[in-house]
Amino acid sequence: MGRLRYAALAALLCMLGGLLVAAPARANAAGPVPHYLMTAFTNSSESNMYVYDSADATRFTLQRANAYTPPSGLVRDPSVIRHTDGYYYLVYTTGWTGNTIGIARSADYLSWTFQRNVTVGVAPANGSTWAPEWFVDSDGSVHIVVSVSQTGTAGQFQPYRITATNTALSAWSAPAALAGIGTNHIDSFIVKVGGTYHNFMKNETTKYIEHATATALTGPWSWVGTGNWAGWGSGLEGPALVRLPDNRWRIYFDQYGAGRYYSADSSDLFGFTAKTELAGLSGTVRHFTVLRESVGDSSAPPTGNRSLRSANFPDRYVRHRDNLARIDVLNSGSALADRQDATFQIVAGLANSSCYSFRAVNGSYLRHWDFTMRLAGNDGSAVFAGDATFCSRSGLAGGGSYSFESWNHPGRYLRHYDYVLRVDPYAAGSTFAGDASFTLTAPLA
Repeated sequence: MGRLRYAALAALLCMLGGLLVAAPARANAAGPVPHYLMTAFTNSSESNMYVYDSADATRFTLQRANAYTPPSGLVRDPSVIRHTDGYYYLVYTTGWTGNTIGIARSADYLSWTFQRNVTVGVAPANGSTWAPEWFVDSDGSVHIVVSVSQTGTAGQFQPYRITATNTALSAWSAPAALAGIGTNHIDSFIVKVGGTYHNFMKNETTKYIEHATATALTGPWSWVGTGNWAGWGSGLEGPALVRLPDNRWRIYFDQYGAGRYYSADSSDLFGFTAKTELAGLSGTVRHFTVLRESVGDSSAPPTGNRSLRSANFPDRYVRHRDNLARIDVLNSGSALADRQDATFQIVAGLANSSCYSFRAVNGSYLRHWDFTMRLAGNDGSAVFAGDATFCSRSGLAGGGSYSFESWNHPGRYLRHYDYVLRVDPYAAGSTFAGDASFTLTAPLA
């Protein structure tokens, strides 16, 4: 915004009685905020993966179509985790026949790089190795549970487990069958509650989703729900479970014959609600998984009109200049237009009201674009809302400061680098902590 336009805006604000006087402080954070990441293939393609996200595990927004295409083969049944190295990892079915599964990696869950195909080694080349699912145990061990038929697509499928033998997820143990499941069960999805493992899978003979439990990952497994035990009917596959914001469970599944997608909820994994069709996704997505991540903590910064002072450069404040966000040396004696550039109204997050957005004097918002912070007008899209929403954490540098974690890219923080504001992955050490911490002050303008 030009200086003359700023002067006109300032005069207008004075005439209106100072509408940008600091609003009362409001503490809206109630603890870590959930963010749900979903990866799927679609009815239109088995070789392109789509990425969606959600605040509530119900309403999903497309983040990127065709986010990943493997160098060869398919990307069916994609399953996603976030590993201890900060990267997202994808595992997927590479083909209708064969004995491999594929792994890809991403720093931001939007751009993926092929890592390797892993030979499971149970099925021959004309067999089938399908529906790999990540399972991270309570001891931190990383496993993939995969469904294998030694005789191809029409054969008797059985679940096997392989375990990562290094932290790079590049070396894997020999496969071990899940004892007690038997043959002709596929699409195993496992969660653990306390000391009990729960396995939801498709009975390939009856086409019902069934439920087994065990006290060890490899079993022996015991059936606790068979046939139409949940009342969802047959013709279902691809079960996937996730914790809801209220800590109940949600199971998703694909009614493949009708081309529809459904979910059902449970407080204990033994009794579920009736199935509910997934609005906006049913008829489009196929066999997906959902990853829940927690963003922010219980800190609640003051809202209303504020200025953000750098923790490690205390004479510099966050401001926008030529629509780029940066930190500059400012004080109460600086030009009014510069002080207005460094004044933001901290409001409830556009994408999640338990987080925060930063609205400038001119009504535009700070948002990240290619992970660089910019000032832009709200276009009303879900992508913009996500890019402009940040969840608060107690300042990494301490001293009463605050840090702000990107809502739609958990693990990335608002920080300055060469005085320009970015959204970068967390890094240990005092330099990053200082760059990513800010003191909230009275507004400079």
